[in-house]
Parts: sequence; structure tokens; C-alpha cells
Amino acid sequence: MEQNVQQVVNSFKQLVHKITSYYEALGLLGWDLRTGAPRKGAELRAETIGILATEAFKLSISEEMGGYVEFLSRPEIAEQLSEVDRRSVKECKAEYDRSLKIPPERFQKYSSLTTHAQTVWEEAKHNNDFVGFEPLLREIVDMKREFIDYWGVKETRYDTLLDMYEPDMTVAKLDAVFDRLKSRLVPLLQKIQQSGYTPEHDFLKQNYDLQKQEEIGLFLLKQMGYDFEAGRLDESEHPFATGLNPGDVRITTHYYPDDLLSAIFSSLHEGGHALYEQNISTDLVGTGLATGTSMGIHESQSRFWENVVGRSRVFWDQYYDRLQQLFPEQLGTVNKEQFYQAANRVENSLIRIEADELTYNLHIIIRYEIEKMLFNENLAVADLPKVWNAKYKEYLGIEPPTDALGVLQDVHWSGGDFGYFASYSLGNMYAAQMTHTMRKELPQFEEWIAAGNLLPIKEWLTDKIYRFGKSKTPSELIMDITGEELNPDYLADYLEAKYADIYKL
Repeated sequence: MEQNVQQVVNSFKQLVHKITSYYEALGLLGWDLRTGAPRKGAELRAETIGILATEAFKLSISEEMGGYVEFLSRPEIAEQLSEVDRRSVKECKAEYDRSLKIPPERFQKYSSLTTHAQTVWEEAKHNNDFVGFEPLLREIVDMKREFIDYWGVKETRYDTLLDMYEPDMTVAKLDAVFDRLKSRLVPLLQKIQQSGYTPEHDFLKQNYDLQKQEEIGLFLLKQMGYDFEAGRLDESEHPFATGLNPGDVRITTHYYPDDLLSAIFSSLHEGGHALYEQNISTDLVGTGLATGTSMGIHESQSRFWENVVGRSRVFWDQYYDRLQQLFPEQLGTVNKEQFYQAANRVENSLIRIEADELTYNLHIIIRYEIEKMLFNENLAVADLPKVWNAKYKEYLGIEPPTDALGVLQDVHWSGGDFGYFASYSLGNMYAAQMTHTMRKELPQFEEWIAAGNLLPIKEWLTDKIYRFGKSKTPSELIMDITGEELNPDYLADYLEAKYADIYKL
């Protein structure tokens, strides 16, 4: 590589590293705000986050960055770069082209607004107060609509948002995938409901000591390979994972005294996100590529560990005795099979994060359809509770008695994360497709889980997914791993086989 080109590459890397350092600091400030920062400091913290985020934003759209990405993107220059450097330049150029259109003062306003709104959302959810939260949410939606105009409308306005979380995903593609999925899952749900069989599950709703819930969660996270020297587990209103760098990936959960499974499965879920972030190649640190390639792929890992592994019969063959020893009074007369079936019972429920694997996808489709209405049909924010409740009645036959159990249950909209929800179902589909390949390449898959030997599975995922970070696109990953594009039939096959067994269909 010519010396002047190498000098530009080095200067470009220094600027990118500076930007990623800002975002690491912002991630830490956000984590602290969600896990116990004093309430009276929340508004000023939101302002601080807005200011720092804007400084990082300004660097990403600076003349200096523009000069680097323009020069390094030239074909005759790009061919001289390493693959990692080419990917980093491409990523920064896409961000530069998109963000350059947004006035920095509007970005700062938005950053402060969404940070503050997440704190207000926690209170609104606790107090069942959508009316009090609605003005802030309306302002977020209005600003998001404004940003879509800056970014440029793709096939539809909502397509612009989808692309932020799942590159090249469109409403047309998602509609087709969801329709295909629904065509198999809805009949399966009907068969289950008509089977007349309901696994016993009342034992799950007793009083479960919170400290012991934390103990089993910490144990299972260690079993799956979560590195506590590179992370920690805390409590928050809504479970989340935040990757500051591969050596500092933090997760949270939420404990309920009368619900044993919620914290266990949310810990496994967030642990799946964390394994991805902890095992990204250190060569990518500071390049902008040391993160998951898309939220769909990220969710494939959280849903894999939560469901494919964590809700499997062989998983509880190994770990149920330990759980039973922690809670002998509640589980002493409950055998492994009863527990497994209870943990996998299909039930039309109100809360997404507590839904079974089958109906969970309907929770996602409801949110996806509402978000399309917000941005493609200008649905009024004030009408969200009414539309939400109507869709739950239509899809699941139940209606939320309160907004806290309905439209206020998720943190995502308070953070402006419109376009994200589809990632969960995409993650389910990616996970099922990847697992199909994994079972062929690792014939000992179930034996290892039954023996509590989860590390070879983590190593396979590290080799195929984690280490690449954002240096491969979602479509490249799924093609490299499975040899085909996203195919929802693998998820449908998996769910049909699993529930035919449990419900004796």
C-alpha cells in the first residue's frame, strides 16, 4: 500500500476510534441511568447524554470524515485496503451519507428527548399513565417522521426505519415472510387450542425468593459461557444488554416474586446478546464493526439461547434438579416433564416477553402492523391504546385491562426504536435455520446440552457468527452458515414438531 494511502487509513482509524470511544461512554451513562441512578438526576443526565451524543454525531459528519470516506471509497484505493478496513469505510460512509442530512441541533434534541422519555416511561408504566406519557411519545414520533424526510423515503416511509435495524429489509419482504409464517402458525395454534390439553402450570405462580432466582440466573449464565470478568448482571425495569466493548458487556433482568420463569428466560435471552458481543474479534475494536451485524442476527442469538436451548427438554434434564433444590417447597412434587411442559405451554397472553415461542410471533406482528400504521398511514399517537387493544383482541382473543399491560409494556418506543420489533421474529427464523445446520454439523448437540456441556455450542457460534461482528452482512452470514437465504419454514417446522410432541397432536 502506498505510504500516503496508509497515512490516510491510519488517520481515518483514529477518528473512528474516537467516535466509538464516545459511544462507549454514552453506553455506560445509559446503563447507569437504567440501573439505579438517582431519579432527581435523570433529566440532567438526559441532557448530558444528548450533548455527548451530538459531539460523536458531529465527528461522524465532519469534513474530516467526509474527506476520508470519499478518498478511501474510490475503487482504485479501496482495492488496496484490507477487508476489515474496506468494511469499516463502507459502514462509516453509509452513516455519513445518512446523518449528514440531519441538523446537529435536531439530533441533540432527539437524543435528549429519547433518553428522558425512557425514564418517564418507567414511571408511566408503573402508574398505568399513558395520557401522561403520550405528549413525549407524540414528540418522538413527530421527530422520527421528520428524520425520515431527512434520510429519504425508501419504498415506504416505514422501510426507511426497517433498514436501520435490518439492512435491505423491506415491508414487502417482511409482509411476505410474515404471511408465510402465519399460514402455518395459526393452524398450529388452532390445533393446540382444540386439543383439550393444558399442561399443569399453577406451581410456577407461587412465591419464589428473589435472591434464589438471581442465584439460578447467575449459574445458568456461567454455564452458557457468559464471562463475568467481562460483564455483570443487574436489575432494571425492562431487561437489556449493552456492549461497551468486548471486555465489558453488561446485562440486566427483572425479578418477579410470583413468576419463576420470567427472570430465568430473560437472563438467558440477554445472555445470548452478551455472548455475541463478548466474542467479537478484538481486531475489530475501534473500527465501528465491533458490534452485531443487525438486530435480526442479534435477536437470533438471544432467542436461540432462551428458547432452542433454554426451553428444551434436554436442558431441564440437566438443570432441573438444581432448580428444584433451590425451591423444594414449590417444586418438590413437580417432575422434570411437568416442568418442561409448563415452561412451554401455549397460552394467549398479554405480555410479549413472557409469551410462548408460538404466540410470541403474533405479539411481534401486532407491533409491526401498528408501527406501519404510525409511519405509513399517520396513525395518531393518542389512538395507540385503542388500536393496540383491538389488535390483541383480533389476534389473541384477549384485551389488555390496563395500558401498563398493553401499549406501555415495552421500552422500545420511548427510545425511538421504531422498526426494531420485527427483529425478534426475524431472530426466531434465523435461529431455527441456523440450528438446523448446527444439528447436522454437531450431531452431539442434544447430548452436550443434556450433559451441561454448552461451551462447544458457544464455540460453534463464535466461529460462524460472533467473531465477525459487523464485518459480514446478515445475508452473507445466513448464506455462509446455511447455504440459503432466510427461510421461515425452518421455524414453522421446529414449532410444529415441538408442540405436536407436547400437545400430542
